[in-house]
Amino acid sequence: MIELRDVTKVYATHAGRHQVLDGIDLTIHSGEKIGILGRNGAGKSTLIRLMSGAERPTSGYIHRGMSLSWPLAFGGTFQGSLTGLDNLKFICRVYGVDFRDKVAYVKDFTELGKYMREPVKTYSAGMRARLAFAISMAVEFDCFLIDEIISVGDSRFHAKCQHELFDKRRDRAMIMVSHEAHNIRDHCNRVGVLIAGKMQIFDDIDAAYAIYQAATS
Repeated sequence: MIELRDVTKVYATHAGRHQVLDGIDLTIHSGEKIGILGRNGAGKSTLIRLMSGAERPTSGYIHRGMSLSWPLAFGGTFQGSLTGLDNLKFICRVYGVDFRDKVAYVKDFTELGKYMREPVKTYSAGMRARLAFAISMAVEFDCFLIDEIISVGDSRFHAKCQHELFDKRRDRAMIMVSHEAHNIRDHCNRVGVLIAGKMQIFDDIDAAYAIYQAATS
């Protein structure tokens, strides 16, 4: 189980303190799939980063009783001067996984070919995202954090991602940020709507979308 209790996030800006999240409460159980809706700048990606541990909340606490992936398609964890292969080795070492039985899978999935042995700083954003996704699938997690991963690559690559994540790992928990309504409807059983830093949780997806659309119209 993952628990967020009274989580607040404030950033310092030139204009003063900017509060992105205000007292967020959320519980995610094993196997549960939750979608997060909100207009641009509402704090969706910030929430994902806090849950992953990439950032810390300003106040409140997050209990991680399950292993969480980093945000899928988020390449910020890579060391740019290392090759894709070396980044795979490093991440596997961090998570206590033997990289040797992961190399063939990551090479095949990413279709990076010779670029697996080139520095990640030479990659395009799409190449970095494909590598991040493949490594996330190579290292198994109890809960996957998904920040618009379905937008990565062409339609064929979208289908590969869908099968790898939603079919092969249908028993895992997921927290999904998406602007595509069908992704939330197809894969989530609860929805959180972020408005002005607050989050409402809905079991009824249609009700969640009604609130979201009213707030963005």
